[in-house]
Amino acid sequence: MIVLEEPDHELYDRIQERNLIRQYDLLTNCIEIGLQQGPTALDKYTLWALNHVAVANISQFGGRFREEPIYVGNHIPPHFKDVPELMDRFISTIHENWYNWTATDMAAYGLWRLNWIHPFIEGNGRTARATCYYLLCVKSGTLLRGKKIVPERIRENRAGYVDGLRAADRAWAEGNLDFSNLEDYLAGLLQAQLSDGGIPSSSPAQPPQ
Repeated sequence: MIVLEEPDHELYDRIQERNLIRQYDLLTNCIEIGLQQGPTALDKYTLWALNHVAVANISQFGGRFREEPIYVGNHIPPHFKDVPELMDRFISTIHENWYNWTATDMAAYGLWRLNWIHPFIEGNGRTARATCYYLLCVKSGTLLRGKKIVPERIRENRAGYVDGLRAADRAWAEGNLDFSNLEDYLAGLLQAQLSDGGIPSSSPAQPPQ
């Protein structure tokens, strides 16, 4: 069962919003598990699950890596045949650098690299932002406080998000791993979240596509 955006925008948006609420519920479960099990708790099955719930009823290929080309503005993601190995390397990099990188370093890498690989047909941004927040929380050792969480704040400050991704893309094209612009951007959003009293929202706002 699938809902297309064009015939009924209102229903499509409503389904998408409900999916994001369910994704956040799943994400908090994943964070709890990650806090108990440590850095190696993150695996491809976690990412598949986060993607599947984000695109349920709006994509027929949620929760599995893409097997076709995909284009994102000026960015051409890697060939789909390379996605499984690239994702293995992505997860390995997180595991191997867990004790070397800060929470915002880890989150920035996850946010950029998933967007760069674009491993799914639909919901890549939503999955990348969920993964970013998972890494922030688990690396910090807690479900972070704050009424408005980082993924919501990304939606309100998309320019910094896009600029950070593009800067990391340029560095990678030149043979360098440098996501410092994105790390600085996330550090500011995280500080704003922690300065905002209360507990994390159970129904985050819909992030941009």
